[in-house]
Amino acid sequence: MLDSTIAKEVIDYALLRGADFAEIFVDRQTFESISIKSSNVENIENGINFGIGIRLFYGTKVLYGYTNSTNKEELLDIVSSLSAKDLRDPLVTATNFNFEKPIQNHFVQTGLKNNISLDQKIPLLLEIDRLTRGTTDKITQVPIGTSQRFQEVEIFNSEGLHVTDERNYVRLRASCIASDGTIQDSAGYSPGAMLGWEFIQGQDPKYISEKLAKEVLTKLKAKPCPAGKMPVVIDNGFGGVIFHEACGHLLETTSVAKKASVFWDKMDQMIASSVVSAVDDGTNQNYWGSINIDDEGMKTQKTQLIKDGKLTSFMVDKMGSMKTGFERTGSGRRENYKYAPTSRMRNTYIEAGKDKFEDMIASIDHGIYCAQMGGGSVSPGTGEFNFSVIEGYEIKNGKIGDPVKGATLIGTGPDALKQISMVSDNLDFAAGVCGSISGGVNTTVGQPALKVDEILVGGGK
Repeated sequence: MLDSTIAKEVIDYALLRGADFAEIFVDRQTFESISIKSSNVENIENGINFGIGIRLFYGTKVLYGYTNSTNKEELLDIVSSLSAKDLRDPLVTATNFNFEKPIQNHFVQTGLKNNISLDQKIPLLLEIDRLTRGTTDKITQVPIGTSQRFQEVEIFNSEGLHVTDERNYVRLRASCIASDGTIQDSAGYSPGAMLGWEFIQGQDPKYISEKLAKEVLTKLKAKPCPAGKMPVVIDNGFGGVIFHEACGHLLETTSVAKKASVFWDKMDQMIASSVVSAVDDGTNQNYWGSINIDDEGMKTQKTQLIKDGKLTSFMVDKMGSMKTGFERTGSGRRENYKYAPTSRMRNTYIEAGKDKFEDMIASIDHGIYCAQMGGGSVSPGTGEFNFSVIEGYEIKNGKIGDPVKGATLIGTGPDALKQISMVSDNLDFAAGVCGSISGGVNTTVGQPALKVDEILVGGGK
């Protein structure tokens, strides 16, 4: 996408201006989205976003700029503007690139590069709409959407790196709104993958419609949740959002390097119950948060964050490695060319244990079963959190009872990790988009069902 001779001139010029390290990130993203509302196609959008980001290091100071142009003079002007903020003695120049193309570990059939027609896509979405509406007359609206993205990246740096990569992503967003005449509620289902349209084609409209209807009808009849400290079982899949938000971000060198994380000095120490092991893995086949290389050009890997309760690794980008001394983990990520990369999560999850879900429930006299978690808020650094439970049930005498509404889980990530006493064998995953200082990136959250012995539950009674 960018002539390597131009890249060489720009990088050599940056070194001549005293930069210790220079990097060029070329980013081209093709996108397509479809929206269904009121049983009709509401909107179709498609287009291309292109740009180039230039990053310079002066010691541990990072300077960044970007443009939509491949013009050499404009790229040199960016370097001039950035380097003017921190001019130093020039380094030896004459960068030689060693071109690499990473192995494509994620086979895709129908990405936007070899797209199929809208006429082949829309009927499936309308079928989900029809079946969902047919489950109950309480459903008033069925918003459905899909998004596809094909990203091409090219990275050059002053260490001789020249690498290219291609990435395909697709996601379905199906939801419904229902009312019983006095109360209105909603349900949603949003799977995603590092695949093409074949992932959407593989979805079962009947399963989706029944899942949405069951969830929303359960919410309509739910009673206010009891409040207080009690044991909870957090189910698999998107239940992992608590670990992601309240613990995962504390393990990124973005916060560790600034000592803004409670875990910054806890390497090789017990930070969780001994039944907890957790990883951040960029290699999972076709997962939503997977990558071949990170946005600094490093091959991705599986990173063991916690093993049997002990902290074993952070998520480390290039600058994070320079500041902390820890080895890079292929975790440098960014939304697009407008952002400098920082350490970010990929597919982050608590690994499966040996306990059975039914045994967790049976072990609780009174508590809450959190079937589906929602969004929440987290305090950076401490991991203090407040997360909503969008589908919950009261546990009484070792059995799942009536559905409850208005439940929230309140605590801190570090404390919650130590309160986990049982880890099920039913590991599952869910797609999400994580926002941080390098923009929004695709991430997968995951976990098996977990029993937390005690946590503060906020409720409606």
